Amino acid sequence: PADYQAMMDQSWAPTRLITAVRELHGNEVIKPLYDALGEQIHHNKNKADSYRDAIVKALEEVNLPAELVDVAFTDQYDEQMRASLDLALETVGGTDVGVPLISINGTAFFGPVISPSPAGEEAGKLFDGALALASYPGFFELKRPRNVGPIFHGEKGEA
Repeated sequence: PADYQAMMDQSWAPTRLITAVRELHGNEVIKPLYDALGEQIHHNKNKADSYRDAIVKALEEVNLPAELVDVAFTDQYDEQMRASLDLALETVGGTDVGVPLISINGTAFFGPVISPSPAGEEAGKLFDGALALASYPGFFELKRPRNVGPIFHGEKGEA
């Protein structure tokens, strides 16, 4: 549908930003930036103007140069972005999956998509489950309908 395609087209800006920041500043800043973008986009529902405001605020939060916002709206790092996706798809062994992808001990698959995010012992139990699935050679898919939206701590998800 047109509205879904528009959302997908808009989503390239944060992806392009992450790619550029990885190229320019290394992997260690990606997790904090990813978290800051997620907070802005999902929790604060800051999606206007193709995520520009969310990107500006996330860059500020992780002390990265504000001018990086501009690279999010160019194709300057698209070659590296596509190479990263190609590597992920090669690792998982096909193109009939989406993102996120996870790789555990050489076995890759789509997911996990979990909301709310687990912490502590609960996170460890879920990872142990993923590890068990990854260790079984015949495992390839586990999915159920999404009947709630993302749940942020202290909120209720909506479908």
